Amino acid sequence: MKLVFATNNTHKLGEIKEMLDGRHEIVSLKDIGCHEDIPEEQDTLEGNALQKARYIHEKFGYDCFADDTGLEIEALDNAPGVYSARYAGTAHDSEANMQKVLREMEGVSNRKARFRTVIALILGDREYLFEGIVNGEILTGKHGHEGFGYDPIFRPDGYAESFAEMPLHAKNEISHRGRAVRKLYEFLNAR
Repeated sequence: MKLVFATNNTHKLGEIKEMLDGRHEIVSLKDIGCHEDIPEEQDTLEGNALQKARYIHEKFGYDCFADDTGLEIEALDNAPGVYSARYAGTAHDSEANMQKVLREMEGVSNRKARFRTVIALILGDREYLFEGIVNGEILTGKHGHEGFGYDPIFRPDGYAESFAEMPLHAKNEISHRGRAVRKLYEFLNAR
């Protein structure tokens, strides 16, 4: 089965391809000639994932899936949430986003947080949603060099290292995206 993953993020694409084990042909936006920035104008992760998937399905006609991920920090009323990629005001500036979170969390004792990923899949004329959540905490500084986004400042519950200190395969076993992708994978393989 050929599916378009509605992303230009090479890190996400690599993670997804590794998790789906090559059983499905996953192509990127670049592979289908989509070079525009797909809007993310919704106020929920579900809404953004569906908006991106619908855009590709309607404009290009492919079966596809899209995801949206948010870091939800309890002490910040679940911010940055749906605005995680542009929390510091500039889209996809991971360093600025992390620094803003670290500043806002200075002196805060409740460091509970969770990553949540929602995947929207469109097959034919049907839409499906898959969710993955991993609980953890915000660290007081950056640790590690792997991964992307907020990985250096997030440590999942039950682990001694941040996501950025874990090898990709280990992170994928427990991550929010990994959990959502496994639900997607099981759904696709049951068809």
